[in-house]
Amino acid sequence: MTTPMIALVTGGNKGIGREIAAQLASLGHTVIIGARSLERGEQAAADLRAVGGNVTAVTLDVTDPASVSAAAGTITARHGRIDALINNAGISHQPGADFAGQSPRTADVDHIRYVFETNVFGVITVTTAFLPLLRRSDSPRIVNVSSSAGSLASISDFANTDPIALGYVPSKTALTAVTMMYARDLASEHILVNAVCPGFVATDLNNHHGILTPAEGARSAVAMAIIPADGPTGTFTDVNGPVAW
Repeated sequence: MTTPMIALVTGGNKGIGREIAAQLASLGHTVIIGARSLERGEQAAADLRAVGGNVTAVTLDVTDPASVSAAAGTITARHGRIDALINNAGISHQPGADFAGQSPRTADVDHIRYVFETNVFGVITVTTAFLPLLRRSDSPRIVNVSSSAGSLASISDFANTDPIALGYVPSKTALTAVTMMYARDLASEHILVNAVCPGFVATDLNNHHGILTPAEGARSAVAMAIIPADGPTGTFTDVNGPVAW
């Protein structure tokens, strides 16, 4: 996509989200960083403006409908539309907890529900709120940052050494399915909806145990965010192509 667009990146103040914002800004696009902490969002935006990016920030907690609604109102007043929504915000566990609370043997339902609130319900809340702004775009698209960790092909493989996490892993399975539901439903409106896997990236989500940098992890989302109006919809890909479900 060569025409400058307006893109919203949730969870855009750090990690993969910040790199998505940085790479889109470097391509000449206007970027809005959505962050739970406005202070952190504005600092990230200021850092990216310092290197030439057209980047601003807005308070956006994907688990708080009032926050999401307020963000939509702010962006409507500032820009009147968005061309790309990148649902990047995601968590692996509750603060102060770890994957241990997600063992099927000793499942902590509140812990699992907490993960789903951000990774699944948060995406639905944000997407619902911003569909009116996307409909004002000539080339609207939604990109959901999912994970191959939730691939049914992967989690049914008993040789898989990834953590067994009853919250995080199924939340990504659900997110990919949610993506496909939106893609099918919005196809008649020519809104492209796709899921991407960033790979195993070193971020706070995995205590920086990943093998890829945030910049590398951002590439799949950026690539899908700038596809042309006649690009694909209803896909799940990484930088190497389709991801097995």
